[in-house]
Amino acid sequence: MSRSGSTNLVLRKTIYEMRKQKVPLWKKVAEDLSSPSRKRVIVNVGKIGKLVPQGGIAVVPGKVLGVGKLDHEVTVAAFDFSKSALAKIKAAGGKAVFLGFAVKEFKDLKSVKVIK
Repeated sequence: MSRSGSTNLVLRKTIYEMRKQKVPLWKKVAEDLSSPSRKRVIVNVGKIGKLVPQGGIAVVPGKVLGVGKLDHEVTVAAFDFSKSALAKIKAAGGKAVFLGFAVKEFKDLKSVKVIK
């Protein structure tokens, strides 16, 4: 039986836009998003706080949850955020961006770190 892909139209469009880019980073993130939902990445805010430096950019090919502490400003791009994760990112002075918009918004990819 062949895989048919996600039925979520927003996810399908995001994956399509990422694959259209000629950047290996976005192609890898699109591949991670193409995996079944039960295997998709779930990352806590605390992990982002430990791995990404002040003013850095984190890309999460999945969902960000609000467990942990974030005490510095970071920009987080993910497909989905919990309410508590959004609140903690904004309280730390950071910015939360939907992954579909991040493809067009992030031009300098040297400071981008993919968190899994």
